[in-house]
Amino acid sequence: MNREIAIMEKLEKELSLKQLQIKSLLTITQAINDNVSADGLFKMYKSFLSWEMGIDKMALFVTDGDEWACATEINFNKNSTKDIIPILLTYKRLYTIKADDPNILDGLDIIIPVFHKELPIAYAVIGGIKEKEDIYNKIQFITTITNIIAVAIENKRLFKKQIEQERYRREMELASEVQQMLIPEVLPVEEKFAMSKIYKPHYNIGGDYLDFIRFDDDRFAFCIADISGKGASAALLMANFQAMIQSFIFQYRDLETFVFALNQSVYRITKSDKYITFFVAEIDTKKMTLKYVNAGHYPPILKMKDQIIRLDKGCSFIGAFERLDNIREEKINIASDAMIVCFTDGLPDLRNAEEEYFGDNYLEFFVDDYCHLTPEEFNNKLLLEIDDFRGGNEITDDIAVITCKIY
Repeated sequence: MNREIAIMEKLEKELSLKQLQIKSLLTITQAINDNVSADGLFKMYKSFLSWEMGIDKMALFVTDGDEWACATEINFNKNSTKDIIPILLTYKRLYTIKADDPNILDGLDIIIPVFHKELPIAYAVIGGIKEKEDIYNKIQFITTITNIIAVAIENKRLFKKQIEQERYRREMELASEVQQMLIPEVLPVEEKFAMSKIYKPHYNIGGDYLDFIRFDDDRFAFCIADISGKGASAALLMANFQAMIQSFIFQYRDLETFVFALNQSVYRITKSDKYITFFVAEIDTKKMTLKYVNAGHYPPILKMKDQIIRLDKGCSFIGAFERLDNIREEKINIASDAMIVCFTDGLPDLRNAEEEYFGDNYLEFFVDDYCHLTPEEFNNKLLLEIDDFRGGNEITDDIAVITCKIY
């Protein structure tokens, strides 16, 4: 009779445990379906192990793909996370901790690894299981709950990452669309002068900018700039910058005042968070004069009468300071067949397989050798030279070139 009572009590206890397990599974599954936050799931996991499974010591470690963190714990020192993770990473299956294992595992009974696509996404360490007679069933169920929670958290992380990637992709598309609208598709080729451009943005989204402005039949201006940063923020600043240029250059008679006004407007927008290197030139083909201001940009190369002249006079870059003082406009009398080559830093900073730079000086030699070509022919030759120089190396920065020749 006593034996039958004992069997009945055991069966009732097992039934009660199964009912508890089913209830817990339903509760956690419902929470996952209701999109409960990661913190909420971690609290449920801790409560379940502490109150319903009678666990005295526990820690659950999760990863964001780069680093590991202790998401929740019972009587475990979180400061031990960095020391215990290298040990846990050696296990790929459920492991029963032994007496001769590292001291940091003292007081713990089992290690539960959770893998997703052959990569570890979580580890649980469990200690102090009170009831020993049902220990196998309890461990199996704790393992199940741990896997459910860990996979749910990993899915949340991957979904969030996917949303961020999609947002970034759309931002890049927007920036690319803005950029394509701002960069002139073609530059003029006329009897008195001709122009040509190269524009190779890094990963399709660049911070480089170039433009052409005509005043009348004899006077025109062109500019080149490098805006710090990438993506939508740089593209929006580029759009504002273009609008300022197109407006201000017709308002002010001299380039010094024009650049001064540009700086004030950019600074109001960016508060020195971003800056712009900028070169602007105004050419009068009737008077055969060149006026320019270089605002911290790579000095363009002027090839004229067997001379190489670097156009380096001007001021500091735009947007970094509230006021630009000592802006200097330089005026040069130009001769027929003069060629001006402007470029951004992506060109001289280009490297080959031997980690050698394309270089500023080499560009001077290149201009000297090929200045007899038309701007279009010159740029095509330069593109071939760029590809030949870099070999299999990727272009690591935007490259913009604007070439102008006076006839």
